[in-house]
Amino acid sequence: MERARLLPIATGLNFRELGGYKTLDGKTIKWNKIVRSGRLSGLSQTDLDFLANYPIKYDVDFRSPEEKSQAPDQVPAGAKYTFDPVFPVDETQSTKQTSDLQRKMNYDPTSGLVEMRRVYRDVINQSHAQKAYRKFFDVLLANSDEDSTLLFHCTAGKDRTGMGAIFFLSALNVDEDTIRADYLLTNRAIKPRIDNLVMDLKLQNKNSAFIQSAKALQSVNISYYNSAMEAIKKLSGSTQNYLKEYLHLTDHDLADLRKIYLE
Repeated sequence: MERARLLPIATGLNFRELGGYKTLDGKTIKWNKIVRSGRLSGLSQTDLDFLANYPIKYDVDFRSPEEKSQAPDQVPAGAKYTFDPVFPVDETQSTKQTSDLQRKMNYDPTSGLVEMRRVYRDVINQSHAQKAYRKFFDVLLANSDEDSTLLFHCTAGKDRTGMGAIFFLSALNVDEDTIRADYLLTNRAIKPRIDNLVMDLKLQNKNSAFIQSAKALQSVNISYYNSAMEAIKKLSGSTQNYLKEYLHLTDHDLADLRKIYLE
């Protein structure tokens, strides 16, 4: 039977299964075990029922305290909520930096790309982010019951969630081509949202430099992934070393993860 990678969540963004991916040693990630997504606010009762019946038993929220307070999760019935902010403050940082970036976007079409590459380096280098991803793995290791699915998310399900998926798939020994493809699948999943954004900006008479940077901020790009990988290489030499040295995963943890999520 052909399984759907994109989940039929009509009122949410970027809800995706990580089941079915193959590992380098010939195992397969179990279906209905782990889901990545955008935020869990503004969901219809139909969508919440779908998630509860999946059954989502763990909800890991990577957003900042400000994002959480502005749009609290609608936690699916029966799920345990874990607040696990990757960044300690609002992603947009201070108003001054945001307005500086907005000004730059008017004349520099690469400003969005440059900003996002910086964000990805921060995800790898900041100790707060490292602790948050270690906590994520603690919840992954707790998701050991047969009939139990873990969902992890941020706001758009693309950057903080994208890196969470990269770490998770790497820990299970999924090949890098598959990991990259899953990361880039976000652009297909959120295409209608990006198309609407471009249309709105054109209606506001924004110039092409601004629109290009806005698209870069709201989508994923292989250069963001590469920025993260370069930062990992600089710190640890490889993703496997990074998982052990900075996220403090032991060989025992890795063996348990593979037991829980692979078949």
